[in-house]
Amino acid sequence: MTQPNTLYFGDNLEILRDHIADESIDLIYLDPPFNSKRDYNILFHRPDRFQKPVRSEAQITAFEDSWRWGEQAEVEYNELLHGKNTEVAALMAALREFLKPSDMLAYLVMMANRLLELHRVLKPTGSLYLHCDPTASHYLKIVTDAVFGAECFCNEVIWQRTATHNDAKRWSSTSDTILYYTKSNSFVWNPQFREQSAEDVEKRYRFIDENGRRYRLGPIDSPNPRPNLMYEWKGYKPPVKGWRYSKETMAELDAAGKIWYPTEKHKRPATKLYLDESSGKWKLWNWP
Repeated sequence: MTQPNTLYFGDNLEILRDHIADESIDLIYLDPPFNSKRDYNILFHRPDRFQKPVRSEAQITAFEDSWRWGEQAEVEYNELLHGKNTEVAALMAALREFLKPSDMLAYLVMMANRLLELHRVLKPTGSLYLHCDPTASHYLKIVTDAVFGAECFCNEVIWQRTATHNDAKRWSSTSDTILYYTKSNSFVWNPQFREQSAEDVEKRYRFIDENGRRYRLGPIDSPNPRPNLMYEWKGYKPPVKGWRYSKETMAELDAAGKIWYPTEKHKRPATKLYLDESSGKWKLWNWP
């Protein structure tokens, strides 16, 4: 079954079914063609024995036929209709009623079958990122909802891949969409951080305590109504929505010297967030 450090070449549906074991994959990122009618044949060049690029005509034909409604699309559609996932079956039947046998439906049938296999091979702690564009992202969202469950949808990440053009005659298509799903609630999330720049430190960590430690002020009030945390603390009245912390936690922060107190009682205390205790600045993905 699954072999580490192995590159598989071929139809990913066959590879998934024949070579990838159930719940064996930690992370899936897929960047499928977007059904945008562009020429993707370059993806199917292969080297000959002298390492020169050669067009694989059989692959190109299979690729171009993938998004035309025909015999293969009908076969995969019937697989979905009689598969174990009844929600996917009901959705695909509804999409066929709406879209009719069309290129778009052929594309969604192809994607649905592969998403079902990707769901099968993903570990309960795993995540999936589906990269798409406005051509079909709205359809792919409901298809992936049916496969993974709408409750496992975590976020829609909008990636600006290019800048707008001054001579545009309409709203420019400058962004792609990345749909983020997890297999369950016990997913793994590893936040990435980068070192604070000197400019960030000077701008954000403006305060220095008696020990020479830099810090910034953080909120101590609750962002949501907390009626059970509407207590007075050292003469300071509670914020409108209550404190962020219980009395016990406030006492611990106070004992550790991590609460900043203003001299005027009408102002609110704040927490001290020390630079040397920070993991760094949260890092966004750097897409090419």
